[in-house]
Parts: sequence; structure tokens; C-alpha cells
Amino acid sequence: MPGGLVALLDDVSIIARTAAASVDDIAAAAGRAGSKTAGVVIDDAAVTPSYVTGLSPARELPIIWTITKGSFKNKLLILLPGALLLSEFLPAAIVFILMLGGCYLSYEGAEKVIEKLGGAKHGKTLDDEITDPVAFEKQRIAGAIRTDLILSAEIMAITLNEVAAEDLITRAGVLAIVGLAVTVGVYGVVGLIVKMDDIGLHFAEKESAFAQSFGRGLVAFMPKLLIALSFIGTIAMLWVGGGIILHGLAELGVAGPEHWIEGIQHGVSEIAGRAGGILGWLTFAGLSALTGLILGAVIVFVLHKVLRLGHDETEGAEAH
Repeated sequence: MPGGLVALLDDVSIIARTAAASVDDIAAAAGRAGSKTAGVVIDDAAVTPSYVTGLSPARELPIIWTITKGSFKNKLLILLPGALLLSEFLPAAIVFILMLGGCYLSYEGAEKVIEKLGGAKHGKTLDDEITDPVAFEKQRIAGAIRTDLILSAEIMAITLNEVAAEDLITRAGVLAIVGLAVTVGVYGVVGLIVKMDDIGLHFAEKESAFAQSFGRGLVAFMPKLLIALSFIGTIAMLWVGGGIILHGLAELGVAGPEHWIEGIQHGVSEIAGRAGGILGWLTFAGLSALTGLILGAVIVFVLHKVLRLGHDETEGAEAH
């Protein structure tokens, strides 16, 4: 019996060490993968505030919370198991799914640009009279969750690519950690951004002259910040969408467009000297966004002018 007990304890210690090593592997892989998704995370944080801009302040946090729950479902219930299944049984399909997402983001971004330039609007916007606020809010939440699904798919795909050589358990753990961390981080920041004006009002009511000045300045600054974030969000959609398409084409053997843009990026980096890194990156991002804009404009034309989808603005159009 003592010998059996010692053997059992030895087995338990081996299992414990293996589990600890597995946790360490997951944490290390999650750290590597998380750093690779930083660009898409920034895009997500920039896009989301636009979905509550102009709505009732009392509804801002409830809307953000609803979108957050939708994001958790996107990542943990849809994308995580889907990514694991695809990586196990049909890895070649991942690039096509990502490219569909890239087309959607390019379409969304291009449609917003065309509308800003005076093109026909499709669906209710904040410039229109909202006759049914509840339905309008639901449309905006649904649009935010759809956009989150695309951006989350890119995050999960980048993460999966970083841990492709790991075992199934490690891949699942890393995807879950990155998904949870990104969602909490992004929507925590978004919640803070949309309530900054309330924080400013709170400071403006303080007795301290400095606090009052700070509060009034914050209140005055927030509309400008939200407008800037809306602009950044549109550019981000085009940048990420175009980048997905370029990389997807390269994965499918059509590497010319991506290599051409990378060549321009390297040329700018060499000419710019010390500022080469950031200017080269901006060049690549800008040309990726231009790719997304051109592709998105073609999709907008086909959907709205050729197929006439969304032509009747009063029926089932998506909010922007």
C-alpha cells in the first residue's frame, strides 16, 4: 500500500508538472500572438465608438455592454471552435474566409467614404430623423457586432497562425486568452471614451478652478475626439480590409500586388532615414487602405447600382 501511494503521488506530481508546463506554453504563445494582433485591436477600438455617437448618453454604456457580450459570443462560441475545426480538418479554407471578411470591411469603409462625398445614403444615419429609436439602436448594435465579427476573425486568424505548430489544447488556450483579453481591453477603453464627457462634467462641478477648467476642456474636446475616431475607424476598415485581400492573394500565389506595395514601402524607408520605419509603415498602410477603397467601391457599385440591393432605403438597410 505505501508503495502504491508513493507511485500515485509520483503520477500526480508528473501530471502537475506537465500541466504547469502547458500553462507556461499557453501564456508564452498568447503573449507572442497578442503582440501580432495589436494593429487590428487598435482598429476595433477606433471603429466601435462611432456606433454610439449621437445617441442618448443614458444608452451609451448599455449599448457598449450589449456589443461586448456579442463580441464574447463571436470569439468564444463562433470563431474559437470554428478556427480549431478549420485548423484541424480544412486549413486551406481559412484564407478564403478571411478574404470574404476583407471584402466586407472594404465595402463598409468605401460606402462610408462615398456617403461623406455626397453619394446616396443607404439606411438610417444620425443625420436623418429617427422615428423609431429602439429599432435604430438595434440596427446599430447589430452592425457593430457584425463588424466585430470580421475584426475578431482577423485577430483569431493571426493568433492561430502564430500557434499553428502547437498542439490542439495549446491552440485552444491561446485563442481563448487572446479573445478574452482583447474584448475586455477594447470595450473597456471604448466605454471610457464614450463617457469622457460625463467625467468632464463631473470635474466641471468641482470647487477647484483647475478641476473646472480641466472638466470644461474635456467636455469641449470629446466631440472632436469622437469625430476623429469615426474618421480613423473608416480608414481602419479600409486598411485592414485591403491588407487582408493583399495578403490573401499572396497566400493564393498572386503575390505581385503585395510585393509591389512592399517594394514602395522599403523604398520610402530607405529614403526617409531615421523616420523610415514609421513612414514606411504608413506607406504600406495607406496603399492597403487605397486597395480596400477601390475594391470596396467596386462592391458598392455592384450591390447598389447593378443588383440594386439596398436601393430602397426604407427596407432592411443597415445603419451606419
